[in-house]
Amino acid sequence: MGRFARVLADFEGVWQLSREIVQADGGRARFAGEAMWRPDPEGLRYEERGLLQIPGQPAMQAERRYLWRDDLTVWFDDGRFFHQVPPEGGETGHWCDPDQYDVAYEFGRWPEFTVRWQVRGPRKDYEMRSLYRRG
Repeated sequence: MGRFARVLADFEGVWQLSREIVQADGGRARFAGEAMWRPDPEGLRYEERGLLQIPGQPAMQAERRYLWRDDLTVWFDDGRFFHQVPPEGGETGHWCDPDQYDVAYEFGRWPEFTVRWQVRGPRKDYEMRSLYRRG
């Protein structure tokens, strides 16, 4: 498929989302749901909703929200800058004292893509792998 630069409009719509969270100690959690990018005067509002399953606990509803802008910057719901998505895929990161969040976007199988977060800090040490597929 080649490497093409993604633009904000490429993400608009509903995607199926599956995620695995792997703790450094080997513990695993899974999330299954959907992600939606919807038009907003400032760009696209991202919202994900689904079921989070942590072994040994009852499944629970989970959700998160961000604002994506035209330059592919991602902002927390409270207005703080989070990170910028590399248009052709690749790596970037976010320092959230005292933790480092490193992320890699892979768009090579578009319209399916993956996002892999590696989070490290004094109290956090996990990898989160997400797969997005058009709904």
